[in-house]
Amino acid sequence: MARTDPLLHRDDPAKDPLVGHIKVTRGDWLNAARDVLVGEGVADVKILTLASRLGVSRSSFYWYFGSRADLLEALLEDWEMRNTDPILHHCALPSATITQALCNFFQCFIDDNIFDPHLDFAIREWSRRDPSVRTRIDAADTARLSAVTAMYAQHGYGAAEADIRARILYFMQIGYHALELREAMDLRMTRLPGFLEHFTGVPPTQAEIAAFSEYAMKVAAR
Repeated sequence: MARTDPLLHRDDPAKDPLVGHIKVTRGDWLNAARDVLVGEGVADVKILTLASRLGVSRSSFYWYFGSRADLLEALLEDWEMRNTDPILHHCALPSATITQALCNFFQCFIDDNIFDPHLDFAIREWSRRDPSVRTRIDAADTARLSAVTAMYAQHGYGAAEADIRARILYFMQIGYHALELREAMDLRMTRLPGFLEHFTGVPPTQAEIAAFSEYAMKVAAR
């Protein structure tokens, strides 16, 4: 929804406030563009379309972006920040066991506030039509796999085994979302002990299962 505040600040609060017909921030344009990308595809991410959604003139777009290409680049950077950085962060969280480390990793994939699967696949769909975006996807997958591999290696797995286990885990998780499985969280949690043991070769503790299940059910209840 377009903002109607008579006075709005730029993303940098130190800068002068926006006045006149400028009603939205850079973040508003980016949020609207992300919504269109996810819902309709990159071909429909157009300045006039977004201006109509926001209820402003298209000229206000140029307060924040030099061109549509600049907006598309901002969308890619936003996706990297939203979807790749959290995976790298969660793989590096302190963990006493490899099964606890996997629970940290799984947090990304049960909570859309940490990792947005719809955005991820919108970018992947875009990459089928744009080789430069395909390059960004490949770089993101490489970085994510490296983080998962390092997570295994930190817990004593050899290089070859860490690489294989990381690929099985990561590709399974991406595929889980690609299939758009509609699985109740309580049912999914009944499989957690088996998932953890088969992905690591190590049985999880009851405390790990209980802690992650509690977290997952709270996410599902939101």
